[in-house]
Amino acid sequence: MRGRMQAIIVASTLALVSLVMPPVSIVSSASVALVTLRRGVIEGLIVLACSTALAALLGFFLLGNYQFVLLYGVVLWVPVWLISIILREGRYLSLAVEIAVLLGVFGVVGFYLYDNDLASMWKSMLTQMVPANAPVEDVQHTVDMLSHYMTGIIAAASVFGLLFALFLGRWWQALLYNPGGFRQEFLSLKTRPRLAVGSIVVVIIASLSSGIIAEVSWNVAILLFVLYTFTGTAVLHTVFASMKMGRFIVPMFYVTLFLIPHAMLPVALVGLSDTWMNLRNKISNQQTP
Repeated sequence: MRGRMQAIIVASTLALVSLVMPPVSIVSSASVALVTLRRGVIEGLIVLACSTALAALLGFFLLGNYQFVLLYGVVLWVPVWLISIILREGRYLSLAVEIAVLLGVFGVVGFYLYDNDLASMWKSMLTQMVPANAPVEDVQHTVDMLSHYMTGIIAAASVFGLLFALFLGRWWQALLYNPGGFRQEFLSLKTRPRLAVGSIVVVIIASLSSGIIAEVSWNVAILLFVLYTFTGTAVLHTVFASMKMGRFIVPMFYVTLFLIPHAMLPVALVGLSDTWMNLRNKISNQQTP
């Protein structure tokens, strides 16, 4: 926020660092998100373009390869810039999250339209990553199973990273100009009933069909899982915060999600059911004298 050049330097240098430490890419993207959210579309685009050029230049001198870094910058920053525009203009965090997930869904479907045998590609890549001393039968079974869902898993991980960067940028903005604003936005996350019904239909199609239709449907369902994980997290945060031991339970809740990824499944189910149950409204009504 002190100047365009500072933002460009932060975004580009952190992007290069993220090649060694991937989680740093979230901070790099968040800097582009912050500029876009606060200064607008054009300023965000200028920072994005200049950061990409600077990162490519640094990549040429440090790595001897500017093409990869150039492409990496575009893939890293363009999605968060677009979603930041949606949040800035639409003013609803829920809308930005939904569109980010739907863009991922279109990406998954697009990949299958381009190549309907993605499982073979993933199987080949996963097989190369298997250690030479690993048990053949067990590993082969795991590789065969994962290869059919890797497209959805990679897309879900990408959307998770995109949304974490958006949230971080929005949190920074709130700290600077609207203290407490991000907390209120996040805890009010809610999905639309039509989208929830559509998500259930996707799961039903995946369960009842077979072949490529089932594979595409399950990969889309994995991506929709991201949406309801965030929504369910917001719901349960509100629920736990209303309890007497809330200040201890809420941190433990997030620690559990971090240490036990399988806990995200019931959280996502809570997020899906909240579309009709309105758990947060019921809690606020119970607390009203």
